[in-house]
Amino acid sequence: MPYSEYWNPKNETLSREQLQALQLNKLRRLCAWAYSNSPFHRRRFDAAGFRPEQLQTLDDLRRIPFMTREEWMDSQAEKPMFGDLLSTDPTRAIRYHLTSGTSGRTPLRVLDGMKDWDWIAEMWCYGFWGFGVRPEDVVYFAFGYGSFIGFWGAHYCCEKIGALVIPGGSQTTEGRVTQIAEMGVTTVCSTPTYAMRLWQQAQQMGIDLANKSRVNKVILSGEPSGSIPAVKRQLEEAWGAKCGDTAGMTEIGTIMIFECSHQPGGTHIIEDHFIEEVVNPETGEPAPYGELGERVVTSFGRGFIPLIRYRSKDMVVKIPHDSCGCGRTGDIYDGGIRGRWDDMKLIRGTNVYPRAVELIVREHEVIEEFQVYIWRKDNLQDEITIKVELKPGQETDWEQLEKKMAAELAGAHEGLRFNIERVDHGNLPRFELKAKRLVDDRPKAEYSRNPDSPNQ
Repeated sequence: MPYSEYWNPKNETLSREQLQALQLNKLRRLCAWAYSNSPFHRRRFDAAGFRPEQLQTLDDLRRIPFMTREEWMDSQAEKPMFGDLLSTDPTRAIRYHLTSGTSGRTPLRVLDGMKDWDWIAEMWCYGFWGFGVRPEDVVYFAFGYGSFIGFWGAHYCCEKIGALVIPGGSQTTEGRVTQIAEMGVTTVCSTPTYAMRLWQQAQQMGIDLANKSRVNKVILSGEPSGSIPAVKRQLEEAWGAKCGDTAGMTEIGTIMIFECSHQPGGTHIIEDHFIEEVVNPETGEPAPYGELGERVVTSFGRGFIPLIRYRSKDMVVKIPHDSCGCGRTGDIYDGGIRGRWDDMKLIRGTNVYPRAVELIVREHEVIEEFQVYIWRKDNLQDEITIKVELKPGQETDWEQLEKKMAAELAGAHEGLRFNIERVDHGNLPRFELKAKRLVDDRPKAEYSRNPDSPNQ
């Protein structure tokens, strides 16, 4: 009997009218639960004059105030360890996670109960099944298991699907490559950066992953570059496998969007479990289809920590569901996550986003690794330098590459001058989880976004 294309055929193909009715019903229940059980939300709802019974249509969602990471962090600072967002006794939790820290402040502490954790695994099933993972697959997780949630939920998703799970754990990159080859792995899960690092290590070991391994799927997460065409093209050539992007957040549920096996050039939103709004980051007003804006997410599955209209700071462009021929009725983020609004840097009056830089750099396949370095010359003028490592044996055309890349970067950034610096191979850092390629070495000051912006 052939498999269905969908993990949840009924919900993934609901009509838009049915889908919105389901969302409204779940939203009413979530807000009633949060108001009754979470002091954090009760305080915020009261301040905004909002009551859950006011939710008559999905448009009434806009009555609810936005929730920000900063508010949550403040709550945890005022009432350690978990603040007053929790809607149930913390002793009932079975999972503890930490997000990465922000601006030197304590990372967010996140708890899940059994029901939450089952739901998280279920969300990964939507994505993994949608990209083609089946019970016959052997799935390798190339990340170190710790308090960062990472691929934890995906691990349990594969167990639900019935696939063989191989955790990479704290092994060396060489050890992981060996396991991938020896165990007949068919699906590799990692960040885009580390997927390339695994391939490079395999080359050094004399292992041809594209032709001598069973890997036919590489599932990416953790970095916006997973949806950059040049990055995916390089990875697909290196592994001889199709590469699909996923995205999530520790706070919200680890995966909310995924690329299906049709690879529509974007990521499907799991709309029966999330409401994903796109708003103007300055005004908070809704952004129409096709317009760049900020993701605002309401999550229906996190009972321990209700997340309602949470400002993610992710940059996205929403397009209609019929942009893909797979039959799913959830809308799509064209190009996946395009970066973060708070990653923007202001250099001599010009806005620079790391993903926009990577879009250009990755088109040059002779480049193995790069770093964006921002500094202040003579304490007067901000400078931006792209440090570049070339692949071994690709050094001969450096002068031409340097000029071409500088011109392309300037052309995409209102004529801003980019310095291009070649560094010795192996000089730049490598990453297993989220790559941190931007180094801002300027004195701490208000040199990024407007501090009065509602997205700060």
